[in-house]
Amino acid sequence: MAEFRSIAFVASDAPQAQEAFAELTRRYGKAPPEKADVIVPLGGDGFMLETLHRYLDRNVPVYGMHRGSVGFLMNNYGPEGLKERLARAEPVKLHPLEMVARDAGGTTHTALAINEVSLTRQGRQVAKLCIRVDGIVRMPELMGDGALVATPIGSTAYNLSAHGPIIPLNAGVLALTPVSAFRPRRWRGALLPQKARVKFETLEAERRPVTAVADYTEVRDVLEAEVRETRDVTITLLFDPEHNLDERVLKEQFLT
Repeated sequence: MAEFRSIAFVASDAPQAQEAFAELTRRYGKAPPEKADVIVPLGGDGFMLETLHRYLDRNVPVYGMHRGSVGFLMNNYGPEGLKERLARAEPVKLHPLEMVARDAGGTTHTALAINEVSLTRQGRQVAKLCIRVDGIVRMPELMGDGALVATPIGSTAYNLSAHGPIIPLNAGVLALTPVSAFRPRRWRGALLPQKARVKFETLEAERRPVTAVADYTEVRDVLEAEVRETRDVTITLLFDPEHNLDERVLKEQFLT
């Protein structure tokens, strides 16, 4: 069982998150996130993602508690016995996607995504993309609102809304999913090995500008973007044993 001597609490602006922050810091103290052994975000999934990005370089476990709207990545809230809960929590190791995108001005942008990297149309014209996987053209021309690459943990977010597959955490694959495909209309995407490198090339870029987004980083007028999983960064999430993330991802596949 892990022992965490110092706990940092961070909270979203939601009133219930701020109330929880006041209660938990009164009980357990206020360690700064830059020095704590574990970070506890209070809010919803959006705030959890913000926290993970903000403290990526810390490489310490993160144990979220649900005090927001969507709480798929969060544990249930409860102020009592937090140190005991942390000690018996189960770790989940994640690796983000790395996006390297080049815009029309020739600037290269690099960003990380925990959920997904998406390329979507920037204006009224549908996007037109060429998709390569490990250097091989697999989709010469995709017309539609765009496409995305999702991690297993991100497969239940935007990817699911775009009718992409839910991926078990240890499946070792990424989802490549079209967004409102117009042509080929019946293409539903692909499951790729997690080591795959996906390259999007914007066709007719002047008429059909495209924006690339890696979680919160947005790059406009993108000419090309390469996406891959990076093993250089490891994120550790902690979950109560009875709130097992693998089980929740599996259950999502049977919801009606």
